[in-house]
Parts: sequence; structure tokens; C-alpha cells
Amino acid sequence: MTHDQTRPGFAAVVVAAGTGERAAQGLPKQFAQHRGKPVVRHSVERMLRFGADPVVVAIPKDEQERAEQALAGLPVQYVFGGATRQLSVRAALEALVSSNPQMVLIHDAARPDLQGEVVSRLLAALERTRGAIPVLPVVDSIVRALGQTMESTARREELHRVQTPQAFRFADILSAHCDWSGEPDAGDDAQVLHAAGGTVALVAGDPRLAKLTFAEDFVTDQPAIRVGQGFDVHRLVRGEELWLGGIQLDSEMGLAGHSDADVALHALVDAMLGALGAGDIGSHFPPSDPQWKGAASSKFVQYAAELVQQSGYTLAHADLTIICEAPKIGPHRESMRARIAELLGIEIARISVKATTTEKLGFTGRGEGIAAQAVATLQLCRKEQQ
Repeated sequence: MTHDQTRPGFAAVVVAAGTGERAAQGLPKQFAQHRGKPVVRHSVERMLRFGADPVVVAIPKDEQERAEQALAGLPVQYVFGGATRQLSVRAALEALVSSNPQMVLIHDAARPDLQGEVVSRLLAALERTRGAIPVLPVVDSIVRALGQTMESTARREELHRVQTPQAFRFADILSAHCDWSGEPDAGDDAQVLHAAGGTVALVAGDPRLAKLTFAEDFVTDQPAIRVGQGFDVHRLVRGEELWLGGIQLDSEMGLAGHSDADVALHALVDAMLGALGAGDIGSHFPPSDPQWKGAASSKFVQYAAELVQQSGYTLAHADLTIICEAPKIGPHRESMRARIAELLGIEIARISVKATTTEKLGFTGRGEGIAAQAVATLQLCRKEQQ
């Protein structure tokens, strides 16, 4: 694997020994899939690309097989992690003693989007200090709390958000870890060096170095925006109720169908399902199933909305067009918008309902039926980075 020859040589420790339970991936998050490959593989490949040699990966004691599968073909050395992060890092550093590198970068596997510019800044800082860490500014107001009560304010100018990798002169950080006698676990390696009297420089971090922590962090493989379209038609017949856009209209003619035949809501459901790549309304609510006979189409909308939420998205906007000669939609447009917004649990401003005719042409022009088309725009929900 090629790397930038302009950077000085350094070793790397990738910490991948945790359980990652908050990520709810069914396995330690460092081995979960992210952008087409295991999280830890992203981090290790970046380290190798940027010149790390050797690379030691700290893994859980019972996960060696999974780790070897995740990092197959990469020139790495494994060590088993300890009961705490600090013990895991110490074990990895001790495995580097025979290589005796001058500098080492210690990186959390759960920060897969490592940038070469950050590595260069860290290594440059080690020319004048024993340790360096990437940080981001705190942009929100900060308070100190006593339980659930505000105790005092804090100057955000004095605070920073710390990232990894953290860079150190190898002999200094190894000695500091061996001498560590602080809390049962250290928050990070800079804390260990600082406790041993070492100076830690701050360099600019990168927002892309966000840590994968929660389940929603793993939906970033999905596109930020997805768009689906739906189209539906139902016949007009006498003696049927007329439901359109979730409301019942007073009419001598109604729409025929297995459910309440709300053609507008059916088109909307198809648009939402289409945006998810989840088939069409008939595959979820087959007309052959008697349980859906006469069913309110509002149930279908709420079902589709739940699928959208489970997929990590929210409905950003829906645009419906109802195509008919009668009844007139204009007087009912706002009531339809309000009902659809209520069913979806979103603001009415996200719902558009329009109507048009076909100038007496075709089955809608002859009053034989009503058609509707819809476009649904889904937006990926992203957890605010802390």
C-alpha cells in the first residue's frame, strides 16, 4: 500500500478492543459494516496509507477470528485488549518495543474517516513537544451542572472537543502508561501523558473524524436524500363513499377498491415505499387479503411512515396531484393537507396538494375515475455531533 513519503516514519496503535454496545449493531461496532467494509478496516487502511509502520491493533480476547476476517490481507499485528482502554493501549505499546519507533499515533477504530492533513499536523507538532492531539472548537454555550441544575457557566473559548489519533514520542507515552496510577481508566492517552508531566500540544482536528457511537451513526451509508414517485387510479361508481386525501367528501359517486380506495393516499404510500426501495402498496397490503377489505388508507400511510422512520429517514416533503373533473378539490385542499400532515406527524408546510383536469380527455375526463400522482422526498436523519 502506497503512502506519502514526505511524512516522517511513525508507528500506529488502533484501539479496537471495546464492545460498542451503544451502537446496537449485533456485534462489536468496530467489526460492523460501514461504507462497504468493517469500521476497523477503514481506520487501519488509512493509517497504512498515511505511512504507519508497524500497525498494532488491540482487539477483544474472543474476537480474533472476526478481527482477522475484517483485516484480511493487511500487514498488522494483534494484541488482546485489557479490562480498560488504558490497559489495551499499554499492551499495544509494549508490543511495539521491539520496533522502537520514535513516534506513535494512537487511534480509536471507531473514527474511520481519518484525514492525511490531521496526521501531518500531529507529526509536525511532535518536533517541538512530547504529545499532540487534534481538537475542534466548542461552538455552543457551556454550563457546569449540579445534578439537573445549572451551577455556573464556563468559557467555551477555554474548552475543546478532543479527537484521535493522538500523537506521541514513543518512549514518553510508553513510560507514562507504565507509570499510570490514576483512575481505573484514562479518558484518552493525552490524559496519561499529561499526568506524567508531559506537554500536549493542540492541533486543528477535522469534523470528518466523528466517532461512530450510536445506531444512527451507521446509517451514513445511505444517501442523504431519497425521492420516490407513486401513481394510482380507481373507478368512480355510485353507492361508494368518496375518500380523498384522508377525508370523506360529499358525493354521489365514490371510488371502488378493496380498501376505502383513497387514490391520493395510495399514491403517497407508493411514493414513500418507492423512496425506500420497499416495493409498492400491493406487496404490503395485497388486495387478495380479506383483512384489508374496506380498510382506511390512513393505516397504510402510517405504516409507510413507520418504515421511513425505521430506515433512519424523515419525510421532508410530499407533493400530491389529484386528477379529476369532479369533485372540485380546491375547497378541500387545506383539509387534506392537514389530515395528511397529522397522519405523518409532520408540519403541514411539508405537504402539498394540487388538482388538475385532463380537459375532458381520457377516463378522468369522462368522469369514469380519479387518478393521483405523488412525489415523496425523504431526508436522512443525522444525529447532532457532540
